[in-house]
Amino acid sequence: MSRLVFAALLSTLLLSSGHALAQESDDSACVSPEGSGIWVSPRFPRSGDDLWIMAVSTQGPLRQLTLEDASGMASDLEGTRRGGPPWSLSARTGPLRLGNYRLRADGGTGPCLSLRVGDGLPADSGGNVWDLATEGFYSAWIEQLFDAPADENLSFPSLEPVLRNPERNFLYGYLGLGEDKGLPATPDCADLPYFLRSYFAWKLGLPVAYRACSRGSSAAPPRCGPARIVREFARGTLGQAGFRAVSRQLADGVHSGSARTALNDEASDFYPVELSRETLWPGTVYADPYGHVLVLTQWIPQTATQPGLLLAVDAQPDNSVSRKRFWQGTFLYANPIASAGPGFKAFRPLSSTPGGLRPASNSELMDAAQALPISLEQKALDAEDFYARMQNLINPKGLPPRRSYEAMLDALMEQLDTRITSVENGEGYFRKNPGATIPMPDGAAIFETVGPWEDYSTPSRDMRLLIAMKVLQGMPQHLREHPELYALDGESPDAAAEELEAYHAARAEERSITYTRSDGSLQRLSLGELLERKSALEMAYNPNDCVEVRWGARPGSPEYASCRRHAPAAQAARMEKFRSWFRDARRPPR
Repeated sequence: MSRLVFAALLSTLLLSSGHALAQESDDSACVSPEGSGIWVSPRFPRSGDDLWIMAVSTQGPLRQLTLEDASGMASDLEGTRRGGPPWSLSARTGPLRLGNYRLRADGGTGPCLSLRVGDGLPADSGGNVWDLATEGFYSAWIEQLFDAPADENLSFPSLEPVLRNPERNFLYGYLGLGEDKGLPATPDCADLPYFLRSYFAWKLGLPVAYRACSRGSSAAPPRCGPARIVREFARGTLGQAGFRAVSRQLADGVHSGSARTALNDEASDFYPVELSRETLWPGTVYADPYGHVLVLTQWIPQTATQPGLLLAVDAQPDNSVSRKRFWQGTFLYANPIASAGPGFKAFRPLSSTPGGLRPASNSELMDAAQALPISLEQKALDAEDFYARMQNLINPKGLPPRRSYEAMLDALMEQLDTRITSVENGEGYFRKNPGATIPMPDGAAIFETVGPWEDYSTPSRDMRLLIAMKVLQGMPQHLREHPELYALDGESPDAAAEELEAYHAARAEERSITYTRSDGSLQRLSLGELLERKSALEMAYNPNDCVEVRWGARPGSPEYASCRRHAPAAQAARMEKFRSWFRDARRPPR
């Protein structure tokens, strides 16, 4: 898929702002190819600063960054390569003296930037726009922000330690105002993509847009009102107080329905993208049918020895942020479903018109339908086709059954580790509020509400966990029904499935979690024990219950003996009434 036409279209959707890197006034000899650029942090370099450089290209990999001073002395910078597409190359300099410099990628065939290291003021007041290069930079920034070894369980109590980490966040201190010190950053799952997008726009001086939307119903997806254009960031350098005001405005205006709009609805903040490696960039949003939202962060390609991975982050009602891998247990999908337009989506670009800025319409994007990352193909995919399509994208060569099983097993264990934190957060609430009882909403509101129930209950997470368990246990049968998705090396599907059943029985006893009981002792549970407790876990989401109940301990057992807290009888009766939702893994209509 060509990106040049996309670049041409975005060039007509310019969003002028007051942002400029510290560039020389005469920059005619330093021109970057379409869809590429170089950014420097901090934005206004001072003499003696160490600079963090990021070169980005949407056309191909970048191999080398070179720094030239005014005398023509050049030095190659040691860099870290990521992505593809977009591709990025980041590197750091040592302290630089006052003067003019030029940064080049790939000997001048890649992006180029002329800059002045001076007194912390921009040498030129040129502009920046939401063009293809900037979108590539946003994607590369997201990838770097959440980068970590694939086998690391990346989890944070909130977004704050991520953004406040100068080793992760390329834009940390970018404005030179100390603006990231003490910055509040506690978005939940629906707010997370908006918070990240607006934070990036704040630092670069770009406008953003959002709409107030309904939550939809069992018969129709959410519908949104007119777009609200936030221009404050484009009107000059804004300090932390200004960003906090805008982020509060966004948090009050968006919710879980904002990303679930119908795929063909152009009165929306997002539009659907094609399912391809070329279009699913870091920063792309995934909206599941029931209101959960994830943000893609990284592709890890398949190798001869390791499976491919597609990684994303999400935020929880307790504000924790963790990294997840794509699989059926975390990326829920259902189609047809009348209440939502689920799938992968990108932020809708803004168009500049004589009347001002407005979000681009579907017809404007469709004018270049053969080149733009916009597609309604997800509208035609049922769940089986959707997951098969994604499995082929992530592991195009297929995986042997055991390796595929291990990838799913790792993903399930990640979910269980995340649940340990979520349950413990609830215990922390009761330690601070002894004797309290958290009110329980009725009906479908147990999945969507506000207050302590939203923060510390786990109905949505537990439903995803139960689905994940079912997927893992059902893998041998899936192999029998879809052998084409596996690398069987001539082995029959039935024989491979039987071997996998035996392998699962062994691995389920070897893998385990450990949680802290009410008396402070540690309790180990094998995965096999947890799978046997699925029925109990259908009733384990209420934070008013003790931690033992929340992990499915059997009444009368030694494990259960330390339990000291139970949900009120009226709440337990309501939970029993709702049990079928969890047993059938089907959320009720709103």
